[in-house]
Amino acid sequence: MNKELRKDADIIIERSIKAVLPDEAVKRALKDFKPGEGKLVLVSAGKAAWQMAAAAVEALGNQDKNETTARGIVGGIVITKYDHVKGDIPGVECCEAGHPVPDENSFSATKKALDLVEPLGEKDTVLFLLSGGGSALFEAPLIPGEELQDITKQLLACGADIVEINTIRKRLSGVKGGRFAKAAAPAKVFSIVLSDILGDPLDMIASGPAVPDTSTCAQAQEIADRYGLKLSDKARNLLAQETPKELDNVTTVITGSVRELCTAAAGAAEELGYEPIVLTDMLSCEARDAGSFLSSIAISHHEDGRKLAYIAGGETVVHLKGTGKGGRNQEIALSAAIGLSGVPNAAVFSLGSDGTDGPTDAAGGYADGETVTDLKNKSIDIHSYLDNNDAYNALKAVDGLIMTGPTGTNVNDVAVLLIS
Repeated sequence: MNKELRKDADIIIERSIKAVLPDEAVKRALKDFKPGEGKLVLVSAGKAAWQMAAAAVEALGNQDKNETTARGIVGGIVITKYDHVKGDIPGVECCEAGHPVPDENSFSATKKALDLVEPLGEKDTVLFLLSGGGSALFEAPLIPGEELQDITKQLLACGADIVEINTIRKRLSGVKGGRFAKAAAPAKVFSIVLSDILGDPLDMIASGPAVPDTSTCAQAQEIADRYGLKLSDKARNLLAQETPKELDNVTTVITGSVRELCTAAAGAAEELGYEPIVLTDMLSCEARDAGSFLSSIAISHHEDGRKLAYIAGGETVVHLKGTGKGGRNQEIALSAAIGLSGVPNAAVFSLGSDGTDGPTDAAGGYADGETVTDLKNKSIDIHSYLDNNDAYNALKAVDGLIMTGPTGTNVNDVAVLLIS
């Protein structure tokens, strides 16, 4: 491993994540927030739910220090991923649940959220904080939970992108596609959204629980047919039932995006002496193709005599064919290692801003010109591990995993090619 490049990568990772933490963004969004005369309740869902809720409670509490909870909050709930709760929040129940596949804790916590908002009246307000990952964490299935889990696994394995996946999930849920806002009516919903989807389509972020749905039944049915999803008759019938197209009780503020993450990575790289080049903040392709592309840039420019940092933000997909362990960012790094082999001054790293990549404890992966040789010395055939979608164990063997722990934010992924 090139220790100098790895050191630079770790610095860029740390500074980039710090720059996109939701605390200040949530506080800015709440600056002009004026709840109704009645009750104020808080519902926060997603991978960044705890961090967003803690920031909101702190911000609102500072407005009136005589209140024991933030701005008269009479109840609240956080629903986030396992190991993402970092402590107690006054007046708020914190729940952890399954991701990327919903589980019984997802269902029970979401029921608590519905029980909290359904009795509210027209003078009451729901402060709804939403971040990526909410599609699995915030769920009230309209089909048996086991079937929803199976359909989710099918969608994650077939190569569908996040918009296609959420188009299906909306119609199988009692809270997605605007249905949570319907459940909260006549109460007003003030929604702050941390975006993790390219282009920030509000109705697709966490499947849009408080946003009118722009997708159609025809689109959902076409997606199901194209990917050959195995669905029960009840699920098929739900795909034909339209979601809410108008909502009159919701105000939405969007904050944070992958564009900010790319800008932060560029700034951190520049501080280290690299010339940053942001290729795109709309990366959307197969993970291994992204890795191959970045390594091809290294092959073309590693002899230019300049320190360069090529940055690509977005969300790739993995078409699961093997039984290994990994995530899209780890697969980007491991596939990049093939092209980087023998290039002495280049490295590729890729990570999810939330600190987890797929169903693993790693945020992503790192590879450089020595990775293939290091793997061979461990008797690991890189192609076999890629074919088995086992990037985690290959990278782990050569210290190529990026381990940040849960970060408290979620604004998609960033991949960086460094040339020193």
